[in-house]
Order: sequence, then structure tokens, then C-alpha cells
Amino acid sequence: MENKLIILIVIILGAIAIAQLVRVYEISAKLRKNGEHEVTNRDNRLNARLMLGFMIALFIGFIYLMAAYGWTGRGEAASVEGKETDWLLNLNFVIVILIFFFTNFLLFFFTFKYVRKPGVKAFYYPHNNKLEMIWTVVPAIVLAVIIILGLQTWNDLVAPTDKEAIRIELFSKQFDWTARYAGQDNTLGKYDYKLTTDKNELALLTSNTIDSAINNMLNGINGISRIQKLLNNRDTIFNDSTSTALRTELSRKERLYRLLAQMKANHNKKLDASAWDDIIEDTLVLCKGQQYEISLRAKDVIHSAFFMHMRAQMNAVPGMPTRMKFTPSLTTEEMRKSKNNPAFNYTLMCNKICGGAHYKMKMIVIVKDKAAYDAWMKSKKKETFKDKYFPAPAAPVAADTTMTN
Repeated sequence: MENKLIILIVIILGAIAIAQLVRVYEISAKLRKNGEHEVTNRDNRLNARLMLGFMIALFIGFIYLMAAYGWTGRGEAASVEGKETDWLLNLNFVIVILIFFFTNFLLFFFTFKYVRKPGVKAFYYPHNNKLEMIWTVVPAIVLAVIIILGLQTWNDLVAPTDKEAIRIELFSKQFDWTARYAGQDNTLGKYDYKLTTDKNELALLTSNTIDSAINNMLNGINGISRIQKLLNNRDTIFNDSTSTALRTELSRKERLYRLLAQMKANHNKKLDASAWDDIIEDTLVLCKGQQYEISLRAKDVIHSAFFMHMRAQMNAVPGMPTRMKFTPSLTTEEMRKSKNNPAFNYTLMCNKICGGAHYKMKMIVIVKDKAAYDAWMKSKKKETFKDKYFPAPAAPVAADTTMTN
């Protein structure tokens, strides 16, 4: 309490002292018979020197910060595409920094050089066509170079991947990521949101998942049969709002059931194989030097997959699949040695504020060399989607002929 009182007294006394100094300055100005708007030559020269000193301090501070904290502060890129992106960004930084030094030098040096001098009038220089042309054409050329190089880099980043690229899907929802590897055939299984169940959160499309979704729609805890039973039970009386809500839910589920029945009738069982061998993981393991085609899917709201060290980012939008690609160039162990940090891990983060627990949307990314990656992938051969969730074929589901229309 005493410390706070002392601080308060010091602040008050400081404010009074400043006010008195301002008052003394005003009185001294009156004694000198100078108006407040008049600036003496002595003050002008002092301000000019201060401008030059400020310029030198600014440049020294800028150079020191670059030397102390790195050229750009981004660190080393960990992907082939990231190195290309960094090269373009470094070029932009070089241009911006050169312009920064040039324009600020002119600003402060001219202020120092052309300080007001007694008896010297300012030279009126209204227009110069050559100068106008120079500062219009030169920036236009620089911007054209930056834009052309940027378009080339962007086209490379969004171009189709090589045939050898490994296909992975990142499934996002509030508030986590799930990685789905394409398996031995390197083809991701198809999906449909209507097949989403507790055992098939990624809504993968196979004969079994269709049957499971139909069975769940008919006989699940909140399935059609249960809602019909509640509505047909004469011993239970619902108020109007509850009854309306139940009938609305029943109508929605009946529409979904009919869509599932159509899906079952039109489904090609040959497509099952591409989904059965998919591998679902909560950690993303990658191989150094291997190109990856990353498909993105969102269940609820817009998320954004951000691989900071790979310099890769793409939004995951509900109902609109997106994609990105990159080739890791440094293993996790190599990056740990480079950073001298044995606890370092690559991280996949969400770069969109997607809800109250947005901060939790992280996934560990591990980059291995080829031998270690092949050994890891071999260990996952018995952990496919089929092995984990549908080890035995599901019994076919017959249509419920008692369902109301």
C-alpha cells in the first residue's frame, strides 16, 4: 500500500513539474518578445541535427535487430516448396529494405541539409516530367517482377502432383485433426456425409458402412423406429412443441433413409477396396524427400491447415474439398539438431479462429527418413480402416416396410 502511495505521489509531482516547466518556457518566450509560432534559427539547427541523429540511430537499430534475431525470423524451411517460397519472400524483403533505407535517408538527410537559413528563400519546384516518369515506371517494373515471380511460384504450388506422390486426407472438426493415409493402393476411399456414425466418423463409403448407416438410421438410439414408437405410444402424451419437433426429426430421418437406400442400390462394391486399406491416425507421420498430396475436409466450420515450417497453408471448408502439396526436406531429428532443441516437433495448427477451443487444434507432425518411414508404414498394415472398425462383414439390412411415408 505504501509503495502504491509513493508511486502516486511521484506521478502527481511529475505532472506538476512538467506543467511548471511549460509555464517557465511560456514566460521566457514572452521576455524574449518572441511569439509561440516563431522558431529561432538555433532551434531549427538543433532539430536538423536531431533528425540526422535519429536517422543514424534508426538504421543502427534496424541492422542490429536483423543481426540479433535473424534475417527474417522465420527460421529454416523444412520443405522443397517452402525453400522456393522463402526465396521469393526474401527477394521481396530485399526490395522493401532497400527502399526503406533509400527513402528514409532522403527524408532525414534532406531535412538536415535544407534547414532554414536566414536570408535564403525556399526554391519553388512544382513539376518535372522526367522525375514523374522515373517514380512511376521504376515501381511499376519492380511490382511487375514481383507479381510475375509470385504467379509462377503459386502455379507451382497448386500444380498437380507427381504420380509417386502419397495421398493423405486431413479431416478437421472442432477441435482436432485426423489423418487418413491412402493405404497400399495410394487411392483415398470415397466418402459421404450421410454415412457418419460413431464407428465411421470420417463417413467412408463402403458396403458395410452403408448397411451400418441404414441400420443406425432405422434402429439406433434416436432412429426412425424409436421415434415412431414414441409417437404411436398412446400412453405417452407430448405437448405440441415436443410433438412437432419429433415429427420434424422423423421426416428428416426418413428423407435420409431414402437417400441411403438409393445409395445402397447404386453402390459399386468394387470401390470398397480403396477405403478398406486406408489408415486413420491422430499423428501425421511423413517421409523426407517424398511428395505429398494433402486433401482437406471440414466437418463443421472453416478450419485452416497451417504447416509453419513447411510454409504450407490451405483452408478446410465444409462441403468444398481443398488440397495442397509439399515435400518434406528435413527430418524431425535434423531440425532438432539445427535448432539445438531436443524437444522440438513439427506441428499442424489451425489458422482460423474456429471456436472457443481453437487453441486445442494441433496435431504432432513427425518427419522420418525413408527407412524409418517404411518401417512405420509396415507396422500399420494391420491397422487399416477395415481391421479397426469392420473386421467382420455386417449383416445386410432389409428395408423396414412399417416405416411411415
